[in-house]
Amino acid sequence: MNITAPKLGATIALLALLGISVVGCSSPESSGSSSNEGSKPETEQVQEEEAPEPVSLEGEWKQNNSNSEDSWQQATITGDTIEVYWVADAGDTKSLYWAGTVEIPAEVNSFSFDSANDTAKTEKSIMASGDATKTFTYENDELSYDVTAMGTTMTVRLSRE
Repeated sequence: MNITAPKLGATIALLALLGISVVGCSSPESSGSSSNEGSKPETEQVQEEEAPEPVSLEGEWKQNNSNSEDSWQQATITGDTIEVYWVADAGDTKSLYWAGTVEIPAEVNSFSFDSANDTAKTEKSIMASGDATKTFTYENDELSYDVTAMGTTMTVRLSRE
């Protein structure tokens, strides 16, 4: 693949706009107890604690730790697939970064999964990751993964749109 000077310049500018510094954010989960726990039989309480709601990642996700107001990463999850895009120009420009699989374990509220790269899609995108797999983590209603560009690695954090 031959990269022209304008395309290379646009690529570098897009990466610079997205910022290559890590900004972390998290919110601690509260672990308070319900005031009516004593009114239920003990076996019923245990069953409720053992059966958390299944997690669905379906939908649109947007980066919440971008250093720019007009560029970010955005993901769409449909069924067992995920596509992640570099977004620039306040949404007018999109470049595929990742296309792969999604595997959600049953009845878990926090987990990681390794997504297998769909190289039929990503091999055509100059901005796409060349990795065979990428690890995604879901915790506290946030999806995160590492991105390496120009020798610098940052953690991208996404929230539902």
